[in-house]
Amino acid sequence: MKIPASSFNGIANKFDQNIYGTSKGRLRHQLLLHFLAKELNSSKMDVLDLGGGTGMMSLEFAKRGHNVTVLDMSQDALDIAKERLRVFSNTQYILSDLTHAIEQRSVKYDFIICHAVLEWLLQPLPAVLNMRHLLKPNGQMSLTFFNHDAKVFSNVLYANFDYVERGLPSKNTVRLNPHNAQKPKEVLSWLNDSAEFTVKKSRGIRCFHDYMSDKTKIDAMYQQLFDMEVKYSDAEPYKWLGKYFHIMLEAS
Repeated sequence: MKIPASSFNGIANKFDQNIYGTSKGRLRHQLLLHFLAKELNSSKMDVLDLGGGTGMMSLEFAKRGHNVTVLDMSQDALDIAKERLRVFSNTQYILSDLTHAIEQRSVKYDFIICHAVLEWLLQPLPAVLNMRHLLKPNGQMSLTFFNHDAKVFSNVLYANFDYVERGLPSKNTVRLNPHNAQKPKEVLSWLNDSAEFTVKKSRGIRCFHDYMSDKTKIDAMYQQLFDMEVKYSDAEPYKWLGKYFHIMLEAS
């Protein structure tokens, strides 16, 4: 099964700064750390960071003593990850696309991180089901993806009506812009109908941040905003408007 994905060679540093040097990237990262606290602080696991990019999430698992493998198709991104995690001996790095990783890897993992990857794939849902083969029995996966429904909502708020009416066509000239956002309810339905995973938890990530009319208040009131994001992340109807959607899965 061919599952092409974007590569960040040549723009990895820009990507890293664009994501983690902004309030939206910092908030997304810190919310995921909050929601993954149990896994981060569990006994030592073999962890695979699929599409791990520049290694920000891998760093958190490596710091807590887990054996971490960072897999990405961008050599530039892996070079940044290696530098970021250089003091840890419990890490390894694999340059590979997702298709090859799924088809060729014989190693099994206790935990897979697959964050912000699906929106770059042409066939994301079959890819998720195939990731099951990389997990040990009862292994877990943390899955996040760019939310199509939130993308529609935000573009309507910005009066990009024609763009929404055209179906949010991919802007191929913007390499940092995900081109295949997913609908949370469709992904959940697909997973629930499969025999590969059990859905343990689902929630929205950044349900409010991106819609705030006065962005100058974000830094000044960051902790209050963070608390609100945590409180309403799995509450109806707010969870469905998170710019990213997070699903915790367990291998069946």
